[in-house]
Amino acid sequence: MNGLIERYKSFLDEGKTERECVRRTIALAEANGYRRLESVESLKCGDKVYVEDYEKAIALFHIGSEPMEKGMNILGAHIDSPRLDIKMNPLYESEGLVYLDTHYYGGIKKYQWVAMPLAIHGVVVKTTGEKINVVLGEEDDEFTFTISDILPHIAQEQMKKSAGEFIPGEDLDLVVGLGEKDEEGKSKAKEAILSILKEKYGIEEKDFLSSELEVVPAGKAKYLGLDSSMVLGYGQDDRICAFTSLEALLEGKTEKRTSVCILVDKEEIGSTGATGMDSRFFENATAEVLAAMGLTSSLSLRRTLKNSMMLSSDVNSAYDPLNTSLYDKKNSSYLSGGVVFNKYTGSRGKSGASDANPEFIGKIRGVMDKNGVKYQMAELAKVDVGGGGTIAKFSAYYGMSVIDCGVSILSMHAPWEISSVKDIEEAKNAYKAFLTLE
Repeated sequence: MNGLIERYKSFLDEGKTERECVRRTIALAEANGYRRLESVESLKCGDKVYVEDYEKAIALFHIGSEPMEKGMNILGAHIDSPRLDIKMNPLYESEGLVYLDTHYYGGIKKYQWVAMPLAIHGVVVKTTGEKINVVLGEEDDEFTFTISDILPHIAQEQMKKSAGEFIPGEDLDLVVGLGEKDEEGKSKAKEAILSILKEKYGIEEKDFLSSELEVVPAGKAKYLGLDSSMVLGYGQDDRICAFTSLEALLEGKTEKRTSVCILVDKEEIGSTGATGMDSRFFENATAEVLAAMGLTSSLSLRRTLKNSMMLSSDVNSAYDPLNTSLYDKKNSSYLSGGVVFNKYTGSRGKSGASDANPEFIGKIRGVMDKNGVKYQMAELAKVDVGGGGTIAKFSAYYGMSVIDCGVSILSMHAPWEISSVKDIEEAKNAYKAFLTLE
């Protein structure tokens, strides 16, 4: 049995939200000698520390032998994935059925989320500050949730609409209960659900106002195929790169340049907010590390960031043999083809892209070849088909050298995504090799 893949599947199963990923990352980091930065007074070569933000973003630093101002080698990935979020005032009843109202997050095909087992993960925070961690619908012998759909016998009008229209976002409401009407024709199904929430979890209806509850596919990641050559799992975009980046850092030795792994939130909606890459989280974390080394000037921070090199660890679309018209075959990435480098992402005319310079790519090719890493270079799809962005451009803002580097994925953004076992192994090898780059 492949130990790396077993650990990866466990990471997916235990990290279906950003908070869960950060908790899992902290546990793994502390088991490998990392400490909270706040707990140390000073830093020296070989020290390992981490900084987390709002429990949804984390940066880990393994201090190198060279001065920080000469730059760091950074592995950056995002740990948010497309999903459904439960609204602030979500609970309602209609004809005995009880629902939770949702708002989809990120780029999803809405029709993929109906008529399948779903679970709820997240936190509820009381006015006292008490935080209740919630995981509902995951156990095999437990209840689950779903979103109902129209039977095909009466769906003629629905099926005339485009795929983007026939299930409106407001109709993606979660079925959570059912009640019977009493002798007066009234149903108390909603009250019954609230009673269960109160009794089992200490949650009242008004507590939804200060909750962060995410609806995700229920179930565990599995090997795919008779030969177990692939992995089928939720959230592989981009936890596949987060996991392999973290593994590479934790296994790495002290290098000349400081090694860093940063895992951030909100990439799927533009890297916004306090925990996204388009915030000052990483900048502030780096400043705190420098301060612990006696470097407090803004010039030291600017030099450190400018002289750094980064792999924006994010997935790429794998060539799909059933949809060949969407791809430029010679510039596509393939399952089991090795880790993927994207010189640029963006849409159509490279809109929103970070375009890596060839000098940096030459360095990357050299260290990959030296370490026997299997890699490929590709684009997402044909030029005018579409596109997407990553966190690369937000790091490039500081002037550092950045290129996108990740794993090919089939069915990207679907509730269940497909990756290659060999590519997961090569991603880890690539990230470990990059950390040695001088």
